[in-house]
Amino acid sequence: MPVVETGRHRTSYLSAGPADGPLMIFVHGWPELGLAWRREIEHFAAQGWHCIAPDMRGYGGSSVPADPAAYALSESVQDMVELHDALGGKPAVWVGHDWGAPVVWNLAAHHAERCRAVANLCVPYLAQGFGLATLVPLVDRGLYPAAEFPDGQWDYWRFYQESFDQAAADFEADVAATLALLFRRGRPETVGRPARSAQIRARGGWFGADHRAPVRARDETMLPAEDFATLVKAFETTGFRGAGAWYVNDDANLAYAAAAPGDGKLRMPVLFVHAAWDGVCDTVHSRLADPMRADCTDLTEIVIDSGHDVLLERPDAVNAALQDWLAALTPPR
Repeated sequence: MPVVETGRHRTSYLSAGPADGPLMIFVHGWPELGLAWRREIEHFAAQGWHCIAPDMRGYGGSSVPADPAAYALSESVQDMVELHDALGGKPAVWVGHDWGAPVVWNLAAHHAERCRAVANLCVPYLAQGFGLATLVPLVDRGLYPAAEFPDGQWDYWRFYQESFDQAAADFEADVAATLALLFRRGRPETVGRPARSAQIRARGGWFGADHRAPVRARDETMLPAEDFATLVKAFETTGFRGAGAWYVNDDANLAYAAAAPGDGKLRMPVLFVHAAWDGVCDTVHSRLADPMRADCTDLTEIVIDSGHDVLLERPDAVNAALQDWLAALTPPR
């Protein structure tokens, strides 16, 4: 894989499509790698786009800093700025999922000149910043009564902050089992039920007293066997501390958002993809996406019947949504 290395960071990335094509950069989330975007990259590279999918900091072949503070969003945005410069710096279409979405949102807010357009999956824009202080007030209290679920579905986030070492150790106890459990298709019958993520502290961790993921056959519809093996090998090498550290920088991330020009309003074309069966990032049946509608002046929304990993579950639908939206944009110069 090609690498961009500066004095502050190393970014490893996948590249496909013509080098002189319009630039499209795909930003992954937790716990993925750039290769999670394989189907989207293959689709758009075949259409002449220069597609790039980096491994974010803490993942794969990119730098894995030891200090949790190194995983603040401002650092990841700067990683993308350096990558973008190395690719020529022409305005790009940026696409994010999960934690990759706040990276793209913040890049758009702080470096609008680098963005021809931005599209994000599952995690909506919060101009006030992405952290528990902005997420918890939007919790559906009909589903998550405050007395029982003070942080709603974001209880797991609080667990990272209170029990960081244990969270990483439990995931690392059996990496293959952890990833096989995490990468599973969504189910429509989960809608209207509290997400498992709302009970992590009460359970004593993701896996309770076992402190390791139960062994289950992997969902073969989610990732090709080769990609799953690559993912397992990557996390056996890096561990989960870097990936988990993205959850422990709320104060820095809120301050970074507050420093965005123009109150963080986004004026470039924006696409948001809702996953209808996403239990944690429920943007269809809750108020979670409401702030985004006030803070994006050119917003297109689409709902796909899928769980959280919509880029893996429904890549054809994601590609169709991106393609239809891009077709309406002014051709790149």
